[in-house]
Amino acid sequence: MQGSIAPVTDPTQDDAIHAHAAEAGHYEHPDLRVFGLIVFLISEGMLFFGLFAAYLTFRSVATSWPPEGTPELELLLPGINTIILVSSSFVIHQADHAVKENKIKAAQLWFLATFIMGAIFIAGQIYEYQHLEFGLTTNLFASTFYVLTGFHGLHVIIGLSLIATVLVRSLKAGHYSNTSHFGIEAASVYWHFVDIVWIVLFLLLYIL
Repeated sequence: MQGSIAPVTDPTQDDAIHAHAAEAGHYEHPDLRVFGLIVFLISEGMLFFGLFAAYLTFRSVATSWPPEGTPELELLLPGINTIILVSSSFVIHQADHAVKENKIKAAQLWFLATFIMGAIFIAGQIYEYQHLEFGLTTNLFASTFYVLTGFHGLHVIIGLSLIATVLVRSLKAGHYSNTSHFGIEAASVYWHFVDIVWIVLFLLLYIL
């Protein structure tokens, strides 16, 4: 009984097949930057969740909340700030939509508008701090108020830094396009995260 003879293949032909498959995208690796962004936002969300849980625990065990003698928080400025920050999410979404249509100039303008709105939010928060009638060590409510809003304000500043970085990079011709725009998407997703956290903070500290 004769054994079967293995077919002889041409190595150069195999190389050509692999090269063609790579060009066709069959061997593309997943974009790990997206995975990294998701993991980062989950970790940041857990940090905020811990702070929210601590605040709710303090509130549930306190005989009165805020403690007696704590000046009442004003709603006008934080309310305006909230409207500005939440609206900025819709603005930055327009930037993400514009770059997918390869409208880079429009994306730049939307990002610039988002940056200005975020800067106004930070300026409003600083103004509020300067006019509050309690300090960091006044009582437990005051301490948690400053920690929660201050930690969120830090994230807004980080978001503004990301937006500024995207704007600078977008000045280089061809850096962003409808097929290459991870930086814009990442900054947008992060900004949405910051806005959602603020909505929860606003409800906990000012409304409930």
